Amino acid sequence: MTSIKMKTIKKQILLNMACAAFALVSSTTYAQDTNAETTTKRNGFIIEFAVGGGIISIEDSAGIQTFDKSQGTFVFPDLKLGHMLNENFAITVAMPGNIYEFQDNDRNFGGFIPSVQYWVKDRWWIHGGIGLAIDSPALYDIKEDINDDWNFGCAFMASTGYEIYKKRNFALNVQSKLVLGRVSLEGDAHRDAAIFNIGLGFSWL
Repeated sequence: MTSIKMKTIKKQILLNMACAAFALVSSTTYAQDTNAETTTKRNGFIIEFAVGGGIISIEDSAGIQTFDKSQGTFVFPDLKLGHMLNENFAITVAMPGNIYEFQDNDRNFGGFIPSVQYWVKDRWWIHGGIGLAIDSPALYDIKEDINDDWNFGCAFMASTGYEIYKKRNFALNVQSKLVLGRVSLEGDAHRDAAIFNIGLGFSWL
């Protein structure tokens, strides 16, 4: 009964997040006018967070779970910090995170990934890097000796986005992201993950 209630709560959280994101996009788009600033000037620090969802496939070398079965995931957290070297190129650190279910527990597969971002055109950018993969319990679902293990490894990330709204130093973008990672487990085992997300990014630069 408790697990059913938890799943219902998670679905409600996802629905509320989606509604909030849609409302924010709608209000932001409606608020723009002909005086909105659309110059290509970008400098200083970059801060971005994203919301969205996608699919994740997890495979465990112990045979507990395989890539044959995918599941839905929602993005949390998904952060990006960086600094512009010029108005088209930035050095960043990406911290993707995706909630997934493993053996009736919620976990987070994410990373800490040094990366670079390049604006191919005024509003279109590409982004990628290689760094640390982190597989951990979801902060709200830590259970001692059951779901409290932290696992580390290597991850590759590639993403692209298009800025649908810009004003001063704020930009709203639609983006997609691919993350491939492997973490080491106890007993010389490992866990692989393939993640594809679509979401909205809110950035200040």
